[in-house]
Amino acid sequence: MIMKSRMLRYSRRLAKGLALACCASLIVASKAPDTLEQVKASGRLVVLSQNGPTTYYEDAAGTHTGFEYGLLRAFADDLGVELEIRDVHDLDEIFTRLETPDEGAHLAAAGLTVTPLRREQVRFTPSYFEIRQQVIYRLGEDRPRSVGDLEGKKVAVIAGSAHAEELRKLSARHPDLQWEEISDVDAMELVEMVDQGKYPYAVVDSNAYAVHRGLYPNTHIGFNLTQFQPVAWAFPRGKDDSLYRAARNFMLRANTNGMVAELREKFFGHVSEMNVGGAQAFARSTRERLPQWRETMEKVATEYDLDWHLLAALSYQESHWNPKARSRTGVRGLMMLTRGTARELGVNRMDPIESIEGGARYIVELRNKIPERIREPDRTWMALAAYNVGYGHLEDARVLTEKMGGNPDRWTDVRDHLPLLAKRQYYKGTRHGYARGWEPVTYVQNIRHYQALLTWNSRIEEQRLADAANDAASEEALADSAPLESGAIPAF
Repeated sequence: MIMKSRMLRYSRRLAKGLALACCASLIVASKAPDTLEQVKASGRLVVLSQNGPTTYYEDAAGTHTGFEYGLLRAFADDLGVELEIRDVHDLDEIFTRLETPDEGAHLAAAGLTVTPLRREQVRFTPSYFEIRQQVIYRLGEDRPRSVGDLEGKKVAVIAGSAHAEELRKLSARHPDLQWEEISDVDAMELVEMVDQGKYPYAVVDSNAYAVHRGLYPNTHIGFNLTQFQPVAWAFPRGKDDSLYRAARNFMLRANTNGMVAELREKFFGHVSEMNVGGAQAFARSTRERLPQWRETMEKVATEYDLDWHLLAALSYQESHWNPKARSRTGVRGLMMLTRGTARELGVNRMDPIESIEGGARYIVELRNKIPERIREPDRTWMALAAYNVGYGHLEDARVLTEKMGGNPDRWTDVRDHLPLLAKRQYYKGTRHGYARGWEPVTYVQNIRHYQALLTWNSRIEEQRLADAANDAASEEALADSAPLESGAIPAF
């Protein structure tokens, strides 16, 4: 009886233990997935950013590109998920939306400077870039050399920026410091305001000014407002740091394996270079390089109903007739085709003959996409602009042209509005967003110039050949009419 009672108590304890173990197992099994697990389960990484030249934008092939985009794409690939970028126009809004759970954003990546105040709001990854805040001024104004020189003057900054934070901090020691925070603008628009004399001074990031300064010759750097400051991705604060830790490890690798350095060279390595084809270089290339490709260009141009001078001018603008040319953005060959475009055309872009044929076919395809009502030569100029900046951006410029009272079917009007694609107040409402809209304007102008020179050169050659033929005919006629020498036998 005693043994039976003990067995009963043992069975009860065993059953209780098994029940507790099952409960613990269920609790572990039902534990909510962390953020990293949620991202992988959903298959997408949601990022808040700002469409622009130093972050991300759409290239001529209609795909996203840019320094920030390159890093984000690599991180998403590292996680095995798709990348979703949500464009946010105001800096303040980025931080507000990042801290809003219902927004569904995982991080913010918009060239964000790490500051003490921002560290209280969010947590940052290791830095992947460093910038200095620079005071720029309009030439003709007194050059500011220190913060004291700004007192009593109007200084423009982007609302919600680290620049505004820095000026607020400095105002404790400089009570007469004045500034105006402007909403819904980017660095390029701020520089333009100074260039046009709307503001004598502005504060911008050094990398943004380096990209834009060539467009605004009336501006110059006064002094550096800060030493170098880190730029990093921002994550919301909270107990779950699983995704943050993954991003932190990724950024540490990107900084050491050369990825960041490669992206910096690709998107910012050109900012101090002058992209000018001088008259001497053009004349030399016309003599030494063009003859090798001229026959092919003439043949292909005839096949596609093009002026071969136009095809040659386009090729010179793209590669200076160098079949091994390669840009920092990855376009290659004589006609500098992207990998995607070459694939769609079915050509090997590194084969100069196929590159010429592919480039001719591509410009014709673009020209055929232009509405039929648009007449020549506007039709061709617009096709050339699309070759450079992408057909989507050309259409955005045409829509802007019409909205602002211009004629979207006339190149001169579209040309005047293309640069607006680089200004937030205009590109934020377009389908394809930011574009370096000033580039296709110069691009088309250069090609037209080269085409005119080549056409004139051909006419000179033809005239020389005609003159030589006339001279030969005249000499032959003179020889025929000369009296026969004694004993000479005429030939028949």
